[in-house]
Amino acid sequence: MASLGSFLLLAAFVVCAYAAVASVAGARRRNRRLIESGTGAFYLIAALMTTASAVMINAFLTNDFSIKYVAHTSDTVQPLFFKITAYWGSLEGSILFWVFLLSIFGALAVYVNRERQRELIPYVVAIISVTEAFFLYMMIVHKNPFTTFLTNTPVDGEGMNPLLQNFYMAIHPPALYTGFVGMTIPYAFGMAALITGHLDDSWLRAVRRWTMISWLILSFGLMLGMLWAYEELGWGGYWAWDPVENAALLPWFTATAFLHSVMVQERRSMLRVWNVTLVIMTFFLTIVGTFMTRSGVVQSQHAFGKDPVLAWMFVTFMVVILVFSFGWVIYRLPLLRARNELDSWMSREAAFLANNWILLFSAIFVLFGTMFPTLSEAIKGERLTVGEQFFNKWTIPIGITLLLLTGIGPLLAWRKSTISNLKQQFVWPTLSCIVTASGLFALGMRQWNSLACFALCAFVLGTVTQEFWRGTNVRQRNTGSDFFTALIGLVSRNKRRYGGYIVHVGIVCIMLGFAGRGFKLNKLEVVPLGQSTTIGDYTIRNDGIKVSDDGAKQMITGYMTVFKDGKQIAQMYPGRWFYRHHESEPTTETAIRRTMAGDLYITLHVAKEDVGSQTAPIELFVNPLVDWIWFGFGIMAFGTGIALLPETVFSFAAAKLPAGAVTTALGVLLALLMSGPTLFAQAGATGPSDPLNPRNPLEMQLHSEINCACGGCFGPLKDCPMMYCTTRQQEKAEIRDLVDRGQNHDAIIAAFVEKYGGQQVLNAPIDKGFNRLAWMVPSALGVAGIALVGFVALRWSRKRGDEPGQAARVNDPSLNERLDDELRNLD
Repeated sequence: MASLGSFLLLAAFVVCAYAAVASVAGARRRNRRLIESGTGAFYLIAALMTTASAVMINAFLTNDFSIKYVAHTSDTVQPLFFKITAYWGSLEGSILFWVFLLSIFGALAVYVNRERQRELIPYVVAIISVTEAFFLYMMIVHKNPFTTFLTNTPVDGEGMNPLLQNFYMAIHPPALYTGFVGMTIPYAFGMAALITGHLDDSWLRAVRRWTMISWLILSFGLMLGMLWAYEELGWGGYWAWDPVENAALLPWFTATAFLHSVMVQERRSMLRVWNVTLVIMTFFLTIVGTFMTRSGVVQSQHAFGKDPVLAWMFVTFMVVILVFSFGWVIYRLPLLRARNELDSWMSREAAFLANNWILLFSAIFVLFGTMFPTLSEAIKGERLTVGEQFFNKWTIPIGITLLLLTGIGPLLAWRKSTISNLKQQFVWPTLSCIVTASGLFALGMRQWNSLACFALCAFVLGTVTQEFWRGTNVRQRNTGSDFFTALIGLVSRNKRRYGGYIVHVGIVCIMLGFAGRGFKLNKLEVVPLGQSTTIGDYTIRNDGIKVSDDGAKQMITGYMTVFKDGKQIAQMYPGRWFYRHHESEPTTETAIRRTMAGDLYITLHVAKEDVGSQTAPIELFVNPLVDWIWFGFGIMAFGTGIALLPETVFSFAAAKLPAGAVTTALGVLLALLMSGPTLFAQAGATGPSDPLNPRNPLEMQLHSEINCACGGCFGPLKDCPMMYCTTRQQEKAEIRDLVDRGQNHDAIIAAFVEKYGGQQVLNAPIDKGFNRLAWMVPSALGVAGIALVGFVALRWSRKRGDEPGQAARVNDPSLNERLDDELRNLD
């Protein structure tokens, strides 16, 4: 079977080459038969890769340990589900899976658009085939997943990494791969449009739906990764700015920017060069992300290891992409001229322009921050750490600014907003923002970033509610239907616009979850059998520890009873699992009690030899509002689904919903919002805890800035999830001692740098010398970007007076409302 797999890879590479050459030659010679031959070969690639994938899965199912990849990622006792998912669980298999997905996506895209985009299809086939050929070449000459042992075949495998034997991690990588691969389709159509010169907006219509689907799947993959980190790693968080996480985030930024700016091109024929650039950059960043995680240029718990040969292959391919792509952009600049100019700074186009720049800045900033340790190692010979502290300094204000623009954009008119229009549009959203901020301040909230986030969430919700309310009322008056029928008809008239508004509501929910992190509670406690500890409003009692074994792993489980206000509310079972062949790498099985107000989160840190004492070292977290993040993604997916639905789905718009439906829905929402009235009372709550936990702001700051030196977590002291980490407590004790001796912040930082022989012990580089580059570059990028956007906007701007003979505007409010309703489908 291994020989068959290798043959299929070689055959797919040859067919890729033929498909690319035949398609381009057929297009140049206008030979229809040659084009069809290339397209047929393109479909054959999908068949070959499907067969190769089936061969690989069969090897896992039959325990064919003669194949090295199978032996390294599976064993005889591994559950069936994880044997199948081991297919993409390591480097070689992930590349094979990548090409398989791309072949399926490419074949489907070509088949769907074969008639509507007849002139583009040959070049689409060629570009996707070349991309597939690159990855196939990489497997054939360097990382063949079907390589076998030359001598002795092991009787059993090593088994999959225990951390990957988790439901979320089983579907997280394929979701990311699918999102990455999906971005190849818009790139192929965009480049085909540049090559052929067919640069009208038809190519945008061909790729918009693909981009939206890929964006949704990529978002899903990112969310699954956050869930996995939250439930499996046991550190109480969900995003640590790990390089592999960052790599997946990069194309998400530019794809989001494209989905916004494409509306400007469709509406005003502006940003044509910009949209092509975003399509190219999104595809390029998917390759950059793949390069970062598979070449070893970044250090991460999730990276596949260091491989210089693979790194050079990727670098060469990325250079070819940039030169080829932007060479065609420069060549076609005359055909990409905008047909209109920016009429006013107070317009929806200007808001989209600002939104796009911030998203692009975010992508560049995250890429720079992620690669800075590699840059410092190449220049100074010292690999620095750029962690959470560095990224949060920039991304918190960036996120708040994007949230503000999310609320402002829909309130602005196309071309130009008048003063009266601005007053009418901004009253209710602004009032919602002010009332929310005032109420939360009165309740005792003093954290500016959380307060600003909550207030702006209210602003965005006010904007979305106003848009739906006004549009529905206009349609209700014009059609004579009831409110709910008018609402459904409104959405059906412009699914993209109102689906986008629902996506914005999902973003608001996610931002609520992020803001709740400012009120997170944490403590580490050793609880004897029958004794209790408290955190916030919760009391947790240790009822004992038990050991069990299912053949694949040994499981240590803690039995905890949870009380609140003196009443028992839950039984929770945190644990540690020791997998066969990976006994030194136990997994954390967290116990989580979920509510919309916040989660109670428990991890068990007991060692095998300490089970007999029945004493439970547990770490406790209260994570306010965290479940709004997962709920928000569900709303995002729902809104994206509406934007993607065909017209026929809304044929039931004439049907009337039950009269009490809105009352029930509002009641449920209100119950969810009011389910946690103690949120702000819990902020800063304390109880019996680890005696080395921070006593004051200085110690808290140092625990965030100094990394745990255990070598297993790559994170700050406050977040180290390692089970047997004694380094964390030693470092905390050193910090406590230095603070008690009167040392200031800078002196303590200098002491740790001297002790560990470099700044790798810090979560962010000291702002001195070469390291200042890490802090200056984002600032310089921001200033340069603002200047560039201002220059472009001023160049586009022009004052427009009333043209001679222009008809007077009709001021009849009812006629204007009806006209707005008729033109909604153009927004």
